[in-house]
Amino acid sequence: MTIISVSLNEKLLQEIDALKEEVGFSGRSEVFRASTRLLIADNDEKNKLKGYINSILILIHPKNSEDKVTQIKHNFEDIINTQIHSHLQENQCLELFILEGDAGRMRELSRLLNRNIKFLYSKLVPLPQE
Repeated sequence: MTIISVSLNEKLLQEIDALKEEVGFSGRSEVFRASTRLLIADNDEKNKLKGYINSILILIHPKNSEDKVTQIKHNFEDIINTQIHSHLQENQCLELFILEGDAGRMRELSRLLNRNIKFLYSKLVPLPQE
């Protein structure tokens, strides 16, 4: 198995150690393998979205990223039906986008935000179709 090096801040390392104990992972490497599999599965789910759909995009980011989020979202007004913005504690913001339109455009919006914003949480949730 290949060994890699990862840089983490102390808070994140403490959260990983707590998760390891709570879930019962044998070590930190198991936590990273499981989280990597979840990220890959989430990406695969996004890639399978096709056609005209409805979805919700949830994004939590530092407050100082608001301008970049606004800049990106203006290029996606064709699929953004509603946006809710809320200030959270510790200088964080919650963005909730209700989307309708082409699944490819939704993937593009999600990926642009993820690439350009130092986000704390990001999830594209497709809504069930009839």
